[in-house]
This record gives sequence, C-alpha cells and structure tokens, in this order.
Amino acid sequence: MIIAEIGSVHDGDIKKAIALIKSASNSGADLIKFQMHIADEETLIDAPSPSYFKKEKRYDYFERTAFSLEEWKKIKKFCEKLGREFLCSPFSEKAIDHLEALKVKRYKVPSGELTNISLLEKLKKTKKHIILSTGMSSWNEIDIAVNILKKNFSILQCSSIYPCPHEKVGINVIHELKKRYKCPVGFSDHTLGYSAAFAAASNGASIIEKHFTLSRKMYGSDAKNSMEPNEFSFLVKNIKEIWKILDNPVDKNNLNEYKDMKKVFEKSIVAKNDLKANSILRKKDIVFKKPGTGIRALDYKRLIGKKLNKEIKKNNLLKMKDFYEN
Repeated sequence: MIIAEIGSVHDGDIKKAIALIKSASNSGADLIKFQMHIADEETLIDAPSPSYFKKEKRYDYFERTAFSLEEWKKIKKFCEKLGREFLCSPFSEKAIDHLEALKVKRYKVPSGELTNISLLEKLKKTKKHIILSTGMSSWNEIDIAVNILKKNFSILQCSSIYPCPHEKVGINVIHELKKRYKCPVGFSDHTLGYSAAFAAASNGASIIEKHFTLSRKMYGSDAKNSMEPNEFSFLVKNIKEIWKILDNPVDKNNLNEYKDMKKVFEKSIVAKNDLKANSILRKKDIVFKKPGTGIRALDYKRLIGKKLNKEIKKNNLLKMKDFYEN
C-alpha cells in the first residue's frame, strides 16, 4: 500500500484538509495519513522546535492547527467516501482515545513515539494493526517495541532527516527488518525525489509512505519536503509497476510466448554453396541465416560429418531428411 502523509500541511484548515484528501486520492494514494496533535497532552510549552521549522513555537503550532473531534469525523468520512483509508498517527494517549472513538482500522506510530512504551502498550490493547516507523531508533529500541506489540504490526525503515540525503536512506535495513521480525516491511521516504522509494519497493518494501502537499510553497513544517500531486501520481504509477514486476516471476524455461519471435529472429543452418549428393558436410559448407524455421544454429555440430543423400542448392535450408541415417 502507498500512504500519502498529509501531516500538518493543512495548517488547521478543514477546507485545506478536504482538498488535500481529494488530491491525494486522485494521485493514487491507498491510505491518507494525518497526525493527531493535542498540544497540552504531548509537549511542554518551551519544548524546542526541529531545526527545519522555527517560524512558530511548537506548542502554539500544534494548538493552532489541531482539529476538533467533529472535524476529524468529517475528515475520516471524506476519505472513506473516496474509497481511501483514513490513517492517523497519535502523539499522545488521549489521541488514541479520540481515534478509537473514530473507529480507525489501524494506527501509525511515528518514529519519535517508538520509545514511548506506555503509548505502545495502549495501542496494543486496541488489537488494531500497527505500522511502526523506526526513523530514530536503534535495534535494541526496535526490539523492545516489537516485544511489546508481539504481532499484528508492520515496520517501516525510515531516516528522520528532513530532507534525507540519499546516502542516509538505508535500503539495507529493509532486508534486516524482514529477517529479524518476520513481518511486512515498508519504507517511509523523507528524500526529495523518487529513487529511494523505487529502490525500497524493489528491495521488498510492501508499504511506501511519502509526504504529500498541494504545493511546496504551503506553510508549515512538512510542505517543503513533500511531493506535489503530479509528482505523487508519477511515484504511485511507477511503484505499482515495480510491485507488479516483482509479483510475477518469469520461468526462463517457459518459451511459449516466444515461439513466433524465435522463428523470426533465430537462425537456421543454410547451404553456403551448392552441395553435391553423397558429399560429407563440413563446417565451411554451411552458414547461419534467418528465419529460425529449419535446423537450429544451436544444433550445427550434429550435422558436421554427415553424408548428404541429395543435392542441395545454395541458400536452401538444410533438413534432417537431406542426410543418410548413420
């Protein structure tokens, strides 16, 4: 599945949120993801802001851009109206209560909450599927989180750098996550381009998450590191093509589809010059030419040393019946 991460790009405006959902849906997202921030439940007033967004105090930003429960109901309902799943990251235990009231299907645990053991324990009690992002955690921390969840979870490789440089993507971690935890593994992409997501999909990631915006000029902490609709559409199209390729392994011994092509493009054994009856065929007597409807070039050594039972004209295909049986 492909997740469009709306984050806080909506800037607390329900109309913008609806427009983002519609655009993300049109761009091919399977799940449309938001973040539920309840400022007083998750952060101190003087908590520092990330280096990439200091235009507004973090507490004030979360408080200003928060939706009411009624607005969240409208958001979820609109996602479902378009046939898309509403997904949300809770940043507090109270947010889990609100999301349970909304009857969400699953949860996304953001990277910064992976070590919030109490939150994970509460999420486990919901018995819902949990997508766990690992952007700032060590193997030991991930082990602890997985040991709490036990089952019914997926894990995303992620690097919590905005934007993430290509040398920090960590595609190798996808393989290790699959090996260690025997669960579906995905990739939360914080790079600015396409290649990291394509590489992840090609290396076994069955979930791809990418930040989405109507325009990188929109206000907020996420917009400038997000994909615009036409870019997201291109991303979705190509990832789904990659998955289709991977889901359909080819048997190289099954040549049924190539019968006609082999006749057109492969070569047969042809008389290089006029050949006399009762002569012994030598390598210098033959040449290899299209079409591939005669004795295959692959089998020429079987003919060398055989005696012709008839005269063969130049550029005629050789046939097995042209030779005496040994």
